[in-house]
Amino acid sequence: MLEAFEQQSYHLHAETLLSQGIDYLKAFPELDEYTIEAADGHFIDHACHTEKNSKGKVYAAGGIYALNLRSGLLRFLCLLTNGTQRHQEIPVLRDHIEKQNKGNNSSQKHLYVYDKAVTDFVWWDRQKRHANYMISMLKENSIATLVESIPFDSRHEINTGVEAYSVYENKSIKFNVVDYRDPETGKLHRFVTTLPMTINPGTIAMLYFKRWTIEKTFNNTKSNFQARHATSRNSGTPVAVIRSPTQRIGDAPAALRPPQTGHKAAQSWLPQMALRLFGIKF
Repeated sequence: MLEAFEQQSYHLHAETLLSQGIDYLKAFPELDEYTIEAADGHFIDHACHTEKNSKGKVYAAGGIYALNLRSGLLRFLCLLTNGTQRHQEIPVLRDHIEKQNKGNNSSQKHLYVYDKAVTDFVWWDRQKRHANYMISMLKENSIATLVESIPFDSRHEINTGVEAYSVYENKSIKFNVVDYRDPETGKLHRFVTTLPMTINPGTIAMLYFKRWTIEKTFNNTKSNFQARHATSRNSGTPVAVIRSPTQRIGDAPAALRPPQTGHKAAQSWLPQMALRLFGIKF
């Protein structure tokens, strides 16, 4: 019941924001058919009454959260550990998506922007039947064969920095790769996606850049919502307690900015046209 209530609340918030003209991806009509979420795992301090497991251990509690890049809404996606039991992040994400497939309308396209741990070409190829797509970074040790180049408009400002847009193949599974060179540092970044090749490669680079905003959101929950600071028992990594499963980012423009630390390097990741369309200034 609680999960159903949360989902209803999330959809009501999303519809309200859309009715008020809040759509941070409005300038990219090629994405109109997609629900686009940047997702990441996040761990918080376990409850004081959490039971120890059979080995007498208690873990930091954690789950996967998803940030809607169109509305700025953050939601809790699925549980990784309640403090007693611990599960691997990517298998849990896959289970969540497959469960979601059973009740969803396949005409609704869903795009997940995740870090490179999510790349499983065979699994994501099957997900295209359910209109689920992904954008990630191509792993450095990925074994793939170049199949063909994809034509794109190199004169379009959104594609500034894109050096190549290509189809690759791994174990007979085809996927698209964007070679994007950072104009400021000269570093080459390679993004992998299962999206149709009609999507601009610069748009793919921009969306992966926007994945960084979920980290900014975690910081906002700590400062704006006075989340209590905690430390993971396993890694010693400071983590923040998120008190609400569905939060709208307080400052809309700020929600689409990268963290202030190292902001110059971060800015150069995003094609310059996208910066102007979002009205982002550094």
